[in-house]
Amino acid sequence: MKYGSIGFPMENVQVELFNQDEQGIGEIRVKGPNVMLGYYENEEATKEVLRDGWFYTGDLAYYDKEGYLFLAGRKKDMIVLKNGKKVFPEELETLVNRLDEVLECIVYGMPEKDKNDIKLSVKIVYDKEVVQEKYPNTTSEELENIIWQKIKEINKTFPPYKYIKNMILTDQELIKTTTKKVKRNEEIKKLLENEI
Repeated sequence: MKYGSIGFPMENVQVELFNQDEQGIGEIRVKGPNVMLGYYENEEATKEVLRDGWFYTGDLAYYDKEGYLFLAGRKKDMIVLKNGKKVFPEELETLVNRLDEVLECIVYGMPEKDKNDIKLSVKIVYDKEVVQEKYPNTTSEELENIIWQKIKEINKTFPPYKYIKNMILTDQELIKTTTKKVKRNEEIKKLLENEI
């Protein structure tokens, strides 16, 4: 399932939201005959996800008024702001990735030293072919401004605490696994090291 999509549990599987917050967002936990028994020869990892017969998926979700389950993001990727508000980077990344000029992106929290808070930031890898076709002879500064204006439009669709306030634009691919999945932790670590 993609973030924001609707999911239906399989037959004979119990699905619950554990430890829901004031917005109704909680971690999905499941119980049923198809749930794994544990990780092979890794008791510690098994104890992290299997408790009292429940498998804790690490996915955060909420139910809508009609009882459909919507994924909000991964528990480990959630960004918690100083005011306690929670931001799920996948939600923002989905919208940024819809821009024609964007090949891929990653949203992360940049620590603000003077405010003891986090500034939502995005690293965007732009699509060279699309940019060349749509904006021939555009300087990197002009391109940055074009894409930043589009980010500001995306911001308007969210409450202010979810506004992206900083952008890095590059043509260099994000760090990925061999299966082409973004290595979020490694990419964020690299970004933070470059900012300090």
